[in-house]
Amino acid sequence: MSTRHYSPLDQLLIHVDRGVRTVFGQPPQTERLNPATGLPEAELSEQQRRHVAGLMRVNHAGEVAAQGLYQGQALTARSADVRASMARAADEENDHLTWCQGRVHDLDQGVSVLNPLWYLGSLAIGAAAGVVGDKWSLGFVVETERQVVRHLDQHLQQLPSQDHRSRAILEQMRTDEQHHATLAHEVGAAELPPQIKSLMTLASKVMTKTAYWI
Repeated sequence: MSTRHYSPLDQLLIHVDRGVRTVFGQPPQTERLNPATGLPEAELSEQQRRHVAGLMRVNHAGEVAAQGLYQGQALTARSADVRASMARAADEENDHLTWCQGRVHDLDQGVSVLNPLWYLGSLAIGAAAGVVGDKWSLGFVVETERQVVRHLDQHLQQLPSQDHRSRAILEQMRTDEQHHATLAHEVGAAELPPQIKSLMTLASKVMTKTAYWI
């Protein structure tokens, strides 16, 4: 079976379509089921519902940013293997995106209105990392996933004990993020300078504190 080759214009249109689906539409998912499927809905107070919705809105915004990062890197990655790895990771992040959005809606809340900003900013960072070189692009993946895992650990601690649906989603996300970091490390990720890691941490704090509310 022949492999279709896309022109630069085709690839640009594909990425634009993915971006629009990520921010405004229904992104394509993998074959996996939502981890919350079949679990009972917890009885939560109004304060608990708002808090859980805020946490899941932050995680949804983080997945929007992850899509931007991966898609930006796929645009400029030099190695076909790296591009394929980024594409698979982006597909799995789409699962997270849909799961988090569904959970926010279950709690009668909306996702962050600043999602277009998170996406475009991460897209630019991902593209720039890919231009610098694949090992640095993969280094961004490793550090991003490490920071995401730390955030997920904090959120798991903050969830009400009876909220098994949110917990199941975040635990599966944590497993996936660790796997993405491991894969990126195994295929040649470079360790980022401490200054870059600090800037990434600062940007993450701005996003998480903002997305919790809006």
